[in-house]
Amino acid sequence: MTDNKYRADFPIFEKHPCVYLDSAATAQRPKCVIEAEKEFYETMNANPLRGLYDLSVKATDAYERSREEAASFIGASSPDEIIFTRNTSESLNLVAYSYAMDFLKPGDEIVTTVMEHHSNMLPWQMAAEKTGAKLLYLEPDEEGSFSDDEIMTKINDRTGLVAIGHVSNVLGCVNPVRKIADRAHRFGAVVVVDGAQSAPHMKVDINELGADFFAFSGHKLMGPMGIGVLYGRRELLEKMPPFLTGGEMIENVTLKGVTYAQIPHKFEAGTVNAAGAYGLAAAIRYIKDIGFDEIRRTEDELCERIFEGLSKSPHIHIQGSKDPQKHNGIVSFTIDDVHPHDIASILDADGVNIRAGHHCAQPLMDFLGVQSTARASIYLYNDEQDVAAFVEKTLNVRRWLGLES
Repeated sequence: MTDNKYRADFPIFEKHPCVYLDSAATAQRPKCVIEAEKEFYETMNANPLRGLYDLSVKATDAYERSREEAASFIGASSPDEIIFTRNTSESLNLVAYSYAMDFLKPGDEIVTTVMEHHSNMLPWQMAAEKTGAKLLYLEPDEEGSFSDDEIMTKINDRTGLVAIGHVSNVLGCVNPVRKIADRAHRFGAVVVVDGAQSAPHMKVDINELGADFFAFSGHKLMGPMGIGVLYGRRELLEKMPPFLTGGEMIENVTLKGVTYAQIPHKFEAGTVNAAGAYGLAAAIRYIKDIGFDEIRRTEDELCERIFEGLSKSPHIHIQGSKDPQKHNGIVSFTIDDVHPHDIASILDADGVNIRAGHHCAQPLMDFLGVQSTARASIYLYNDEQDVAAFVEKTLNVRRWLGLES
């Protein structure tokens, strides 16, 4: 693993050499993704779905083939169940506006967790306020695990919707989505899964998860920014009103009204990000060629080395499980008497890029009793040299600040 065979696929490391450990925020792009977007604009740039001329037909075909790739990637039964959005946030908002606003009512309960990214919390706070539904939060233990009692107590016959992240962007833990989904479905509730941190790192099958909706972003799995995916069960999508209205999402418009297009186009108003979808499809193929077993092996090995290295200092505290293999390449930590922003700035001075802050999970920070954390996150292009540099610099942060080591 010292010589990472995938690193050469990523042009940024040649043009901007660094130790990049912020893939949970956004992944780097391989050449094939960059070239795919370039190919779209150079060889098939036209407005998809609107023209009958050859260039527009090519653009439409490329766009719809990308939808097929996304459907296959997560095990959807039909490409019609795949809606292209800008990102995970927009996907989750689509569900909040088009499903929750129309189908939840006063007395219903929305259940989510205290560890959610703001993108999977704020839409449900808004939906609860607008519909009169009550919002409840599942609380984990210090390692991020939910007890059976917590799940059984808070998901019940009043539950109308459950929203849960598949993998925590702070603790790295995999949540028991199937167990929660089975409990929710027992009472007829709909299950929304934020897959932003899981789709890039593990094989996802929405049927095995029991997800009614599943959202993920292209940019976290080495695809372009500005393209996201929402999977929704056909019977739910068909009865939901559109999220946005305008061009291309209609069947017929008169001065008196409108007949909307069939799914998925009903939810894709205006000119779509066809080049982004084409690039996303290239990223999906790249991941499939490598395989999730290889990605997991890399992340587990490097995460274990981070744990071993950081354990040498009694002043460094890793959040979440003590088992590195339960972190899925995400290591959030604090250092005694050092603000996480200072940790990140000191490491950046030596070309080591990590994240610092509340990671769009302020309620989780409050729950953990910290204001913020530093976070190192790994992906397939990282290697032992990256981890060694990160560990060495992190162990010396207190000394550089004039504190006792």
